[in-house]
Amino acid sequence: QVQLVESGGGSVQAGGSLRLSCAADRYTYSSNYMGWFRQAPGKEREGVAAIYSGSGRTYYADSVKGRFTISQDNAKKTVYLQMNSLKPEDSAMYYCAASRTGGGPWDWPSMYNAWGQGTQVTVSS
Repeated sequence: QVQLVESGGGSVQAGGSLRLSCAADRYTYSSNYMGWFRQAPGKEREGVAAIYSGSGRTYYADSVKGRFTISQDNAKKTVYLQMNSLKPEDSAMYYCAASRTGGGPWDWPSMYNAWGQGTQVTVSS
């Protein structure tokens, strides 16, 4: 049974920062891609950032480029999402996801076969 556990969400004011963590079990961490998605009420789930484990290449949504950074700690089998200069529109439930197969755009939710339970991020103006 794959397992992803997110933490680090919370409430901040606009301009603030948060760091999300996603701890994975050994099997899941060996996935090709680890990604972060978010979903706000009434909206579709959207890709925020992803990292390809083989090369360490990172991918970002245009809306977060320059503000968010995805990284990984192989020793801890943990993926992080550092979020700076947060805006109210960043408010959403954030999910960690893992894809063992790849083969599609990094921001396609259907490409990912394992998901965490989510952590809430709320940014007030």
